[in-house]
Amino acid sequence: MDSPANHLLKESLDEILVRTGMITAEQIQNVLQIAHRGGKTIEQVLVEERLLTPRDLVAAISIQLGVPLIDLKSHKVHPEALRLVPEQLARKYNVLPLDIIGGHLIIAMENTMDVQAIDDIAAVSKMQTEPMMAFPDEIRKAIDLNYTVSDKIKRETAISSPLATEEAEEFIPTEARAPALRNIDLLIQQAIRNRASDIHIEPHKDKLQVRYRIDGVLQDTMSLPLNLHDAIISVLKIMAGVNIAEQRRPQDGQFSVRVDNKDVDIRFACGNTVQGEMVVLRLLSKSASLLELSDLGFLPNTLERYQQMLKLPFGMILLAGPTGAGKTTTLYASVNQLNRMERNIMTIEDPVEYRLEGVNQFQVNPKADIRFANSLRAFMRLDPDVILVGEIRDAETAEIATQAALTGHLVFSSIHANDAVGVMLRLLDLGVEPFFICSALVGTVAQRIVRRICPHCRVPYEPAVEEKIAYQEEMSVLPAQFYKGEGCNFCANSGYLGQCGIFEVLSPTEKVKRLLMSRATVEQIRTQAIKDGMVPLKRDGMLKVEKGITTVSEVLRSVFSIN
Repeated sequence: MDSPANHLLKESLDEILVRTGMITAEQIQNVLQIAHRGGKTIEQVLVEERLLTPRDLVAAISIQLGVPLIDLKSHKVHPEALRLVPEQLARKYNVLPLDIIGGHLIIAMENTMDVQAIDDIAAVSKMQTEPMMAFPDEIRKAIDLNYTVSDKIKRETAISSPLATEEAEEFIPTEARAPALRNIDLLIQQAIRNRASDIHIEPHKDKLQVRYRIDGVLQDTMSLPLNLHDAIISVLKIMAGVNIAEQRRPQDGQFSVRVDNKDVDIRFACGNTVQGEMVVLRLLSKSASLLELSDLGFLPNTLERYQQMLKLPFGMILLAGPTGAGKTTTLYASVNQLNRMERNIMTIEDPVEYRLEGVNQFQVNPKADIRFANSLRAFMRLDPDVILVGEIRDAETAEIATQAALTGHLVFSSIHANDAVGVMLRLLDLGVEPFFICSALVGTVAQRIVRRICPHCRVPYEPAVEEKIAYQEEMSVLPAQFYKGEGCNFCANSGYLGQCGIFEVLSPTEKVKRLLMSRATVEQIRTQAIKDGMVPLKRDGMLKVEKGITTVSEVLRSVFSIN
């Protein structure tokens, strides 16, 4: 195989770009002049002038150097190769070890002419290296996904003696806390890189199990030595500001960390199992930008129905769905859309998950007697236009929220109900009179979360008979093609990357209101709502299957409890 230098002599980059039609001869002349005047490389000017994308440039350089350009999503990373190159070195040079073939270490790198990088990796791995090219952003993502923290944690020095739970923070030796702190940092760092929303730390008979919730689904991440349990739990309690001596009762708290230049709020909760205390950490990135309603997964017609509700000057809009269904995200996106200087928007939340600029946010605090119901009463004297109540849990809150909607305020909240029609019946259960529900309620939304098919490894496939039947029951006719994710480096071989909402939006019509007033059954009201244009959750999900966004199995998992 010729060396890259020989290829460089045969054909220059500008000649390749013109020959392949990526740019014209006139454009390359202009690029050469700009590069000469500004003391820049041709590569820099091509990207700065937007004549080529960084990915196009990498492809052209691959041709120039005669080095294969590989698609990382279709190449499995072998653990044996990964172990030969330390993470620090891989990140320094943006290099990913891929495989060991014929005594050579195959590596993917963005700059195969970086002799220093190749020599350093060869020295550390004690193997001859064979470089291949890959897109820089794909290498970085693959490094994040493939270098996990479990080996680092296992290498940490175990604390020689368990922490005595009677001791307060000041009596825990620094040398005992340090390894646990490093382990916690590593766990949180890996969780953020993996896009996890929660970390579960669970003791079992012979191991400490760590699971991450990614895209709404818990995934087994690593098993750690059980002797790390006491130290990790104790230090987390200190960080969260809870009682380190209390082991029998559940506790919750919060703290903040900074990881990869991101500020992250962490909600801590612990409880005592038969095997010992387990902990769940909820990760809330302060730098995460609020999503627009159009980004949540609403189909055009459903989004239009919901947007019409937001244009109303007063009334009550309630969201329903289980924990983790994305209700808070939708509520924040809705309030953020209405956030204008001329509006006084007030919220009472438990807890405040994201700070909204220009919005007056209050947090529930039972110790100070700050609750949903009495906060709502206080809000009425503070001249609000829009009110967000984190959740309607009891009759008092339901009554006050309904009165607020009837007296000229736009009220948003969530409520425990299975579907959009169930919201109205839940209000009846809480003692709100049908007349007030019909007058105050302008809309209800039931939602669930499904995982998106990974765009990097999406392929056509033939689904199981059960999936076809489930699809046909809702849609009648099978789509031209079903899709799934094969699993790749970018989705941790799960086949899914990211999440999408499925929605059921109900704007009560006069016919629906009459049925509610007459105490009709759920099925009667639901049938009428569908006639009036409501798209049921299952159908909304199957429409996303038809568009290749998600899979039938995801829709069934998400809306299994819906009849």
